Amino acid sequence: MSNIHSSGLKSRSSFLARLLTLPIRHVQQAVGSLGNLWRTPFTTVMTIFVLGISLALPATLHLFVKNAQQVSEQWDSASQITLFLKLSTSEKSAQNLVQRVSLYNEVADVRYISAKQALKEFKVLSGFGQSLEYLDENPLPATLLVTPTQRASQAEAANALLAKLSKEREVEQGKLDLEWLTRLEAMARLIEDIVLGVALLLCLSVVLIVGNTIRLAILNEKDAIAIMKLVGATDSFIQRPFLYSGIWYGIFGGILSCIAVTLLAWYLGYAISDLTELYQSNFQLEGLSIREALMLISFAIVLALTGSYISVRQHIKAIEPNAD
Repeated sequence: MSNIHSSGLKSRSSFLARLLTLPIRHVQQAVGSLGNLWRTPFTTVMTIFVLGISLALPATLHLFVKNAQQVSEQWDSASQITLFLKLSTSEKSAQNLVQRVSLYNEVADVRYISAKQALKEFKVLSGFGQSLEYLDENPLPATLLVTPTQRASQAEAANALLAKLSKEREVEQGKLDLEWLTRLEAMARLIEDIVLGVALLLCLSVVLIVGNTIRLAILNEKDAIAIMKLVGATDSFIQRPFLYSGIWYGIFGGILSCIAVTLLAWYLGYAISDLTELYQSNFQLEGLSIREALMLISFAIVLALTGSYISVRQHIKAIEPNAD
């Protein structure tokens, strides 16, 4: 009975010892794989640069899509509805309409332009001031410029508000020019689809590049792997250094891509700021956030680890020690 108890304690203690030494072995193999990369600097640097550039392109496209969406949101909030009043509408009726429209929950601001003011502005802007003096009566109607709220400034909501305002008895015609906004949204969706397609292709190239690099490393260590299998090393023990090599490739490649995107955004930011100053705008190009940078590095690690895992599973199992 005591022998069974002592054997149980030994097996339990040996299991705990293996469990405690497992993280140490992983750390040793991770550091050893980093040393293997250091011993082949040219191949390592070239692979990291290829990974960084491959991931920097879709990240840069994502950056421009993100900034374009911010600009389009600003334009959405600045959309206006123009209401042309009937020529027979009196000044008092027009002011009553202004008060009614301002009470709409979807309306943020209402600006009234009288017929006289509209004719005066048209004389200045058109350049036909003297010719318009020969008109018997003012052909221009009074106008209301209605600014929707942020929620009502979207295309569908703005159209619904236009239909609602057009039912007012003083309104002859309402106009909301959403054609340019619809085109902008269509272009934004097209760019997003292009970014997604390019990102998928480049992600596939990252997996293939890392897989091929790990394959060459395995072939270079073919004899050593065969000897390790002869002395009883398991496939998982042999695979770990190569998997950690893939992780290191992903870490360095992701960091390089973040640096490249940040430098590109910083360089283009000055040119864009100079351009926006000409249009009296304070738009600033927004770069990668810390969250986006961490996501990019994590994504690079996943892709590189996937490529190394596929290569390791395929090639290490194929290496068998000679019977001799």
